[in-house]
Amino acid sequence: MSLFQVPILTNGATHSAQQFRMLIRDLARGNEGITQGDDLKVTQRSTPGGGVTVSDGSAIIKGRDNAFQGHYASCNVGSVDIDIAPTSSTARSDMLILRIEDPEYTGSLNPATQAINYFQVISNVSSSATAIPDGRTGIPLARIDIPSSTATITSAMITDLRKVANPRRDRTLWTQSPSSSSTLIGGNTSQFFYFTTAAGWNIPVPDWATQVKIRLDIAGLRLTAANVYGGVRGIFGTALLMQPVTVDDNQGTATRRLTAIAADTLTIPSTYRGTTQLLRAQFAGYSGNTGTVNVDASSTLIADVEFFEAPR
Repeated sequence: MSLFQVPILTNGATHSAQQFRMLIRDLARGNEGITQGDDLKVTQRSTPGGGVTVSDGSAIIKGRDNAFQGHYASCNVGSVDIDIAPTSSTARSDMLILRIEDPEYTGSLNPATQAINYFQVISNVSSSATAIPDGRTGIPLARIDIPSSTATITSAMITDLRKVANPRRDRTLWTQSPSSSSTLIGGNTSQFFYFTTAAGWNIPVPDWATQVKIRLDIAGLRLTAANVYGGVRGIFGTALLMQPVTVDDNQGTATRRLTAIAADTLTIPSTYRGTTQLLRAQFAGYSGNTGTVNVDASSTLIADVEFFEAPR
């Protein structure tokens, strides 16, 4: 094989389908999968029955029949019902894939009159399979694990195998320095309280986000009165609680400072997407705590927030 005669989209030139497929490969950075997190999702039918429903959406599929086959762009408009054969006395696992069968490389379909991209059920795969078990061109969408003597497919039988080809991500560093001392937090009941002068950050959640990684640093956390034993965490919105990190200090009554770091990966609920949610730091005194904690003008709070896109 030699260099393509002309670059893509040159006036007066003719370009092969392969050259456009290689362009798709380049634009997709060699990756394959669904385009967005809610594309081509496999679910039980609205009335559960002998098959599943594939939602609308698009995908990029890597050609596997030739080293320089390139990538295909495929799109499904509207939902499609796919039949799944019932099981006999033995349980069975099937894999539903989006298949490309390009006659330039394999098969004998006629692209002028026949669909060369279609949903295909590969029957009797391993019950732990997550990839297409042979070298055919396609991407896996779901595995359906069907109990014996079963003709109705339900959500509990469907394992999502989709991957986003080029998942989006968005990372921002937020900082805050209180202008005055916050109310002292003490006690030993494990009840978490906000630092009153650390108002937190109003963070916009992308409408595509499915996960968020948050690192919360509190530098110059002020400990006073007695030994401090408690926890620091962040709360995002009204419902997402970060894993608390223990502050275990045995320095007596002197005023001292330390840096507390908490981090967690949280799943974004659908109600948060496309909204703005408040992230704030909290502290709780645990059983045995006798000290107090606060932040002041010598403290700095830092939030490293990164949103991720995954199938949903």
